[in-house]
Amino acid sequence: MQAMNLPSVDEANLAGGRIQRSSSLVEDVYEAVFAQLMSLKIAPGSRITVDSLVKEFNVSHTPIREALGRLEGEGLVLKTHLIGYRAAPQITKRRFDELYELRLLLEPHGAAKAAVLMDEAKLAQLQKSAGVMARREGKDERLRYSNFARQDAIFHDKVMEFANNELVRETLAHQHTHFHIFRLMFHSRVTEEALDEHEAILAAFAAADPAAAEQAMRRHIEHSRDRLLLAFD
Repeated sequence: MQAMNLPSVDEANLAGGRIQRSSSLVEDVYEAVFAQLMSLKIAPGSRITVDSLVKEFNVSHTPIREALGRLEGEGLVLKTHLIGYRAAPQITKRRFDELYELRLLLEPHGAAKAAVLMDEAKLAQLQKSAGVMARREGKDERLRYSNFARQDAIFHDKVMEFANNELVRETLAHQHTHFHIFRLMFHSRVTEEALDEHEAILAAFAAADPAAAEQAMRRHIEHSRDRLLLAFD
């Protein structure tokens, strides 16, 4: 089957239907399904059929399967032999508590180390990935939410990269923490308050102040935990 209209990431791919041609078909299909997972349009634990996505995006089976394989690698999609794909179930309260305990043990200290090693080039990368400069771009809340989930993951990963401890960075990345916790609650408050907290972390980095960076990162993670705890009520 040849694709007639190839997907790009915009409001159409969240609502369903044909979408515009772009340079990377697999990437666009991936972004479209990712946005639906993050905004809970595809519910946790629900079945994902390749044929239905083929019809929704009007593309062939190959990019759908490749995109789902990438999402499987990120822990957002599960594949069962002879059964097919389904969205990963929501994390449990116990797993949520464990993830935040791990983050509070590792990330504030990492932020302090990153502040000590900060320079203009690193700060520019963090400012770009923090999402602050583009915080009110786009009208579709679901798309903005999924975009921020990715940016948040990149921002925190960059901080750990600049802390210069690859083992800690790999440990956190392996948990796919940000993708799982953002699926708990689709709400604009999660992004807006987190962006304010990112600004405070950036200010500490700009001042090359390790104590302030550690405090700002700790506050950010604690507030993130408190916001998302409501999902378990």
